[in-house]
Amino acid sequence: MPEAKSQTDYFAHPTAEISDEAVIGKGTQIWHQCQVMKGAMIGENCKLGKSVYVDFGVEIGNRVKIQNGISVYKGVTVEDDVLLGPHMAFTNDLYPRAFNDRYEIVPTLVKKGASIGANATIICGAILGQYCMVGAGSVVTNDVPDYALVVGNPAHVVGYVCECGTRLKIEHKKRHAGEVKCESCGKQYKLETGAISII
Repeated sequence: MPEAKSQTDYFAHPTAEISDEAVIGKGTQIWHQCQVMKGAMIGENCKLGKSVYVDFGVEIGNRVKIQNGISVYKGVTVEDDVLLGPHMAFTNDLYPRAFNDRYEIVPTLVKKGASIGANATIICGAILGQYCMVGAGSVVTNDVPDYALVVGNPAHVVGYVCECGTRLKIEHKKRHAGEVKCESCGKQYKLETGAISII
């Protein structure tokens, strides 16, 4: 059995296939049957679970967790501290056909700290805001605001979450304006119509 690729900077399981033209950051772990293509850039201290595919030219930030069975296609950019839950799916073409070579890659951006639940689908062209959370099985067809909790098909905002991941309890009378404090970690947020920001 071949030995694990032990670059001084990162670990790769013996079954992983990694292009010599990919850039992998220090401390990153790439596990069973992953494939990382030419020109992919993966940051430091990331974890790629079993059967992850990283396409040509994809950019992944630092401390990103990509769980089992995920394909990160060309056109997707993932910033730092993102969690991609098991078997969630990205797309990169709005009008796919098997029988022609004419297609347009539509970019998708997942911003810092976002979490995407298991089996969710992200339709290309969406921007997922900082620290947002996409519920398991949801289908994201539009941009997701910072700190928003979205669920359903199509995904819609049902609340907001703290950076720590706890759902923020927002009183009905404060839904459009006010301040709210996370009951778990104590961080405070300012709520305005359709947007939330940390204080």
